[in-house]
Amino acid sequence: MTKTNPGNFFEDFTVGQVIEHATPRTVTEGDRAVYGSLYPTRFAVPSSAQFAAACGLDPHPVEELIGFHVAFGKTVPDVSLNAVANLGYAELRFHQPVLPGDTLSTSSEVIGLKENSSGKNGVVYVRSTAKNQRGEVAIDWARWVMVHKRDTSLPAPETVLPELAKVVAAEDLIIPAGLDFTSYDFAAAGEPHTWGDYEVGEKIDHVDGVTLTASEHQQATRLWQNTAKVHFNTEARPDGNQLVYGGHIISMARALSFNGLANAQLIAAINAGAHTSPAFAGDTIYAWTEVLDKADTSAPGVGALRLRLVATKGRDESMTLKGDDGKYAPGVLLDLDYWALLPQ
Repeated sequence: MTKTNPGNFFEDFTVGQVIEHATPRTVTEGDRAVYGSLYPTRFAVPSSAQFAAACGLDPHPVEELIGFHVAFGKTVPDVSLNAVANLGYAELRFHQPVLPGDTLSTSSEVIGLKENSSGKNGVVYVRSTAKNQRGEVAIDWARWVMVHKRDTSLPAPETVLPELAKVVAAEDLIIPAGLDFTSYDFAAAGEPHTWGDYEVGEKIDHVDGVTLTASEHQQATRLWQNTAKVHFNTEARPDGNQLVYGGHIISMARALSFNGLANAQLIAAINAGAHTSPAFAGDTIYAWTEVLDKADTSAPGVGALRLRLVATKGRDESMTLKGDDGKYAPGVLLDLDYWALLPQ
């Protein structure tokens, strides 16, 4: 009897299957500190306990993406250990802030399957839920991932494609309890721009760039206990390169977006996300944002912006997402559609 885990292959998944992922993980202040050393994040709410408390968030929450990375990492050994690539996200909502001391446990339900025409792999759709130590939902999301087949001679399963919303409706956004931006300290936050200063269709070049290093992207991936082979093992890909975890690009782009969106303090939801090209150590990452929509919220002084955050390899001053052929422009690494909360 083998005692090691080779991970699930495409043929191991069935629609309706529920997987309870191993190793609950407690979030600590150490996660906040290491996150700040990996990414140039400067948003005031996760950076300052005093600022957060003045906005009604006490105890002091960590950055939302810390919770997401921890929860996502739990799913990897069971869902994407044998992945070709993580393809996209939808319907991701942060139900409540994650606090140091919270322990996150994650489960996933298989909601769709589609074998690719090559017969060598297929796409697995899952809906994952992370709960805290009290059994309360902290984060839930859908994602789809291309996974290798173990035995290419096996027949394809029945294709089941889930219906996923293109956008989390503004009225379905969950605003953290107590959030209040009516006494917001713009000087401490670093920029004067409010919700009303942004216009739908506006594009913001975040200017700054960061060059990816092997040590940092691997440290980040290990921090989140993401065990996907392609991030660490040069034998896992035919080209011998270690693929940068897509979440590392998300956090890097989010941190870079501070320059121009410093007051977009909290992520409320991720509507859609696509890792459009691979990234490797040595690539220099830049970011730009397009404002897609605006919405009021029920929280005092709080507005919501729907933003498209684009990460590129090399700076694209033209801020071009797709060419005339409808394909992503060369150099585009990430296309992330999300809702952010900021002062009105």
